[in-house]
Amino acid sequence: VQLQASGGGLVQSGGSLRLSCVASGRDAEVYSMGWFRQAPGKEREFVAACNWSGGTTYYTDSVKGRYTISRDTAMNTIYLQMNSLKPEDTAVYFCAADQFQPYGGKWSGVQYWGQGTLVTVSS
Repeated sequence: VQLQASGGGLVQSGGSLRLSCVASGRDAEVYSMGWFRQAPGKEREFVAACNWSGGTTYYTDSVKGRYTISRDTAMNTIYLQMNSLKPEDTAVYFCAADQFQPYGGKWSGVQYWGQGTLVTVSS
């Protein structure tokens, strides 16, 4: 599975951005997909994910109510709508895919990764 992410950029605090990630390759349409992020000097952390249909979604607590993940199954694309952005949301965001869904608030052992896209939120 190959993942191609896009949509990062610079935005002011309180603003919005939308990230996209297109999946291609064998059985890409049945994989759970989502996003991780890594801020400078910090470990990579799980942000959001959805199952193959987009009908089940998962979020880390810090983005609940502000971020929305969605999936276009026909296009094998997921979107991350990020609203009310804060400076602490600044990070490189990575698209990810795996045959398994997150469990217990964690998404471990993710098999496929896309390139990162930088999101910078200015105060």
